[in-house]
Amino acid sequence: MIRNYTENDTESVLNIWLTASVKAHDFVPADFWQSQLGSMRDIYLPASNVYVFEHQGEVIGFYALYESNLAAIFVSPERQGQGFGKQLLDHAKQQRVQLTLSVYKQNHASYQFYLSQGFKVMSEQADEHTSQPEYTMSFG
Repeated sequence: MIRNYTENDTESVLNIWLTASVKAHDFVPADFWQSQLGSMRDIYLPASNVYVFEHQGEVIGFYALYESNLAAIFVSPERQGQGFGKQLLDHAKQQRVQLTLSVYKQNHASYQFYLSQGFKVMSEQADEHTSQPEYTMSFG
């Protein structure tokens, strides 16, 4: 079930974000992601519309919308490949007429996933925080 995020979900969401970020972005030092936990908790989550995927009483994924930007979409690593990410993305598409997102160029699995879900590359640039090359993609 996809539902609105509540404050009680914070630790689950942060844990998913950190473990999935480290796994998916092995080209960025893990301590970078650890250093961003406070900003995620105090700035990014409160500023966004966040939805969580609860499965059998456990939060296993989430996404965050900031205006028309899909700022985050993550599924717990042990639950990836089971269709939960597609369900989250489909839910996000229902919330906005158009969506944009950024994905690291080296994150091949996520990039291919977004292409398969109808997103198109709009531009390529360096991420302001890591200097890694990333794509801006759009849907709608």
